[in-house]
Amino acid sequence: MTTEEATHKNWTLLAVCLGTFMLIVDITIVVVALPSIRAGLHTSFSQVQWTVDAYSLTLASLLLPSGSLGDIFGRRRLFAAGLAIFTLGSLLCALSTSGAMLVAFRVFQGIGGATIFSTSLALLAQTFQGRERAMAMGLWGTVVGAAGGAGPLLGGLLTTELNWHWIFYVNLPIGVVAVLITLTRVQEGRPPVARRVDLPGFLVFTAGLFLLVFGLIESSTHGWGSSAVLIPLAVAIALLAIFPVVEHLREQPMFNITLFRKPAFVGGAVAAFGINGGLYAMFLYLTLYMQNDLHISALGSGLRLAILTLVSMCVGMPAGRLSHRFPIRWLIGPGLLLIGVGLLLMRGIDPGTSWTHLIPGFLLAGAGSGLVNAPLGATAVGVVQPHDAGMASGINSTFRQVGLAVMIAALGTIFAHDLAHTSAATMPVHYASALNDLLLVTGLLALVAGLIAMPLIRPRDFVAHTPPAPASSAAVPADTTA
Repeated sequence: MTTEEATHKNWTLLAVCLGTFMLIVDITIVVVALPSIRAGLHTSFSQVQWTVDAYSLTLASLLLPSGSLGDIFGRRRLFAAGLAIFTLGSLLCALSTSGAMLVAFRVFQGIGGATIFSTSLALLAQTFQGRERAMAMGLWGTVVGAAGGAGPLLGGLLTTELNWHWIFYVNLPIGVVAVLITLTRVQEGRPPVARRVDLPGFLVFTAGLFLLVFGLIESSTHGWGSSAVLIPLAVAIALLAIFPVVEHLREQPMFNITLFRKPAFVGGAVAAFGINGGLYAMFLYLTLYMQNDLHISALGSGLRLAILTLVSMCVGMPAGRLSHRFPIRWLIGPGLLLIGVGLLLMRGIDPGTSWTHLIPGFLLAGAGSGLVNAPLGATAVGVVQPHDAGMASGINSTFRQVGLAVMIAALGTIFAHDLAHTSAATMPVHYASALNDLLLVTGLLALVAGLIAMPLIRPRDFVAHTPPAPASSAAVPADTTA
């Protein structure tokens, strides 16, 4: 490998890690600031849920179409465009003056995040092979853990010392630097045959997912017997049920159903849903508990959540290295089991419980998260040929975001039900009981995901990748005029 090739690889890794860091931070940084946002913009509980879900839902809906666009227009160009859109969206979020504006701009931000997510792992897959790829994925997984660790702490610090608007302003310098590096230092890449944008599949999937989350969130306000809940849920179930049929009939589907013939790919999808739906969806409700029930400041909440996320970061790098030497199933499966046990260990909260009760669970769940994140990224692209890397990473990331969006909505329904018809005197008791219920649901979800993923992620399903020939059309010199 020449010095120039090594330099391009390093710049690619830096650009991908900066973009990933920015969009992962934006999930956890917002969670810590939500009580302040709710107070500042006078939003309802459903708008609090939508502040997170609008972003996650947009990511989940657009990840796969964005992967196709990356194949058509070039992954580097689309990655740079996503960074620019995300950065502009962050500015607009910071300038929001109402809950509705913030939710709308979170959707815009999610459009940029989807293009970043859909191309990030594909860029690494086309740039690195063999042992280098394992190291790159390990570093990427560490960045994911570091972003999760920095988010609560940074969000608490900015919200407490300045105001909630700064949780979005902080993205601006990172986004600008990442765009410049991508346009001037990263090589372009696209598969020999580009996939078309699957518009029918996109419309059916997006509508079904939106109506599912909408119905779950609205159930906390209108009740399960309301037509405003039953109709969206019924239509959502119908649309999501016919989605595989639509994709099967498409010549170039955005969601290649045949990938699910590989057990390892299925296991990776289950693990992706389990970690985001089980652990990261709980961040919102743990934050609400600490700030509203324990009356801890935003900074204090961020410092406490950082225990979990910093452990994840410390475990993530060794896990990425181990994924090259040991079967990935023995990292992802046990990691999810640790998350499940950690969440269940946090239960037993009552009105007199100190936050220190959560520490053992934080440590176990954080270690489990570190074991899962880096190997999960390698699983997404490791079981397919390089030309399918964009779709594979997009599907895996879609399951992550679907898990987050659906579980935040579902947990919100349980949370609102447990707190319904409570008085000020009984609120602490019901608040503790509600959190225990949510920890039970998410803990069981993580345990089940681990038990399913472990036997499915088989070493023989992984594809042996070889470096592309120097003249390959999959990687051409960077066009710095774009």
